[in-house]
Amino acid sequence: MGALRLIFLIVSLLAAGSVVTAHNITAILSEFPEYSEFNSYLSQTKLADEINSRETITVLVLNNGAVSALVGKHPLSVIKGVLSLHILLDYYDNKKLHAISDGTTLSTTLYQTTGNAPGNVGFVNITDLKGGKVGFGSAVPGSKLDSSYTKSVKQIPYNISVLEINEPIIAPGILTAPAPSADVNITGLLEKAGCKTFVKLITDTGVLKVFQSAAAKGLTVFAPSDEAFKAAGVPDLSKLSNAELVALLQYHALASYTPKGSLKTTKDPLSTIATNGAGKYELAVETAGDSVTLDSGVATSRLASTVLDSTPLCIFTVDNLLLPTELFGKSPSPAPSLSPETSPASSPAPAALSPEPAAAPSPFLSPPAPPTSSPTTGPAPAPSDGPTADSENSNASNDVDGVKPPAFMLALVTTSLSVMMAYVLC
Repeated sequence: MGALRLIFLIVSLLAAGSVVTAHNITAILSEFPEYSEFNSYLSQTKLADEINSRETITVLVLNNGAVSALVGKHPLSVIKGVLSLHILLDYYDNKKLHAISDGTTLSTTLYQTTGNAPGNVGFVNITDLKGGKVGFGSAVPGSKLDSSYTKSVKQIPYNISVLEINEPIIAPGILTAPAPSADVNITGLLEKAGCKTFVKLITDTGVLKVFQSAAAKGLTVFAPSDEAFKAAGVPDLSKLSNAELVALLQYHALASYTPKGSLKTTKDPLSTIATNGAGKYELAVETAGDSVTLDSGVATSRLASTVLDSTPLCIFTVDNLLLPTELFGKSPSPAPSLSPETSPASSPAPAALSPEPAAAPSPFLSPPAPPTSSPTTGPAPAPSDGPTADSENSNASNDVDGVKPPAFMLALVTTSLSVMMAYVLC
């Protein structure tokens, strides 16, 4: 009976710890027709993915009338910047807004994380104006508090708060940011980011033209740094046929605008520009905190930096070459390899791409996988305040799959299990 009781308690604790406390901003706002425009632009700009990937966040939502007045005059890239200012990287609810220390505070926004926010442009000034009023405005000195808190919309304490404000928050210069054009200098950006070898390869093979034509509708590039081409275990690219080299380079890009926030919420393998009927050429995505790692099946590569994130074009640098299994086989087993005579399958032959009629593809062996890395980052900072009594509407259904429970819940489960096991063994 003691063992059965222990099993029952363990199952109960694990069930409690697995309750999903994350959020889906699209689902939350879909319950409110008056925010349908705001919700739509969060999806179009991929900001919804960024919101859903973060554990503690406040969304300052605008009604349809306020959004329409804004979006009718500006391109999508500018709209994304403005909406990013309405996403606070902290938890605020009605009670906390009226209990701000010294009556005013600056809050970091998602726009600050883009690297495009000089000075205080990426911060929002929140000021308790007393009499039940709270003002919002840009943190840039001299800016006015043009926006006011209207009402609380939805809260999941410690996780997400949605508050309505009456006017958009506009930081100086954000509306005049240049819109991306079809002739973005991709090679110039990549060379400046330290990817000159990659630039030479995509230029010489004609892959650059493929990237440029795709950029108008949506393109994401994962550019290996110059150091990545010098790393141990990198295959000799001169042994690849022209068709194989083209496939390798196209494997480093997606035919869609997929910023970091979208990558962090990706569950299924990603198709690349190299994806075709002859092979999948897919990439798996792994996340650890704010870090994103791409897995080709042969080796992994970490997203090192964001060179450009401007709808519909996104360019990242990565610290290793992405080596597709279609060209380089599976990642080798850590066990010692048998000789070819005793185990001919130990070194799988690469899948040959369609060669050019004049020449057959050059044979090459599957290279050893480059050293893998397992980036880890610390947990998201805890919100400065706890949940408040005004969260009566925080019983939102949590039907988001695959989201990890918060660290404190895991710690509770682990500690409880340890105590019970010690009790049983005594």
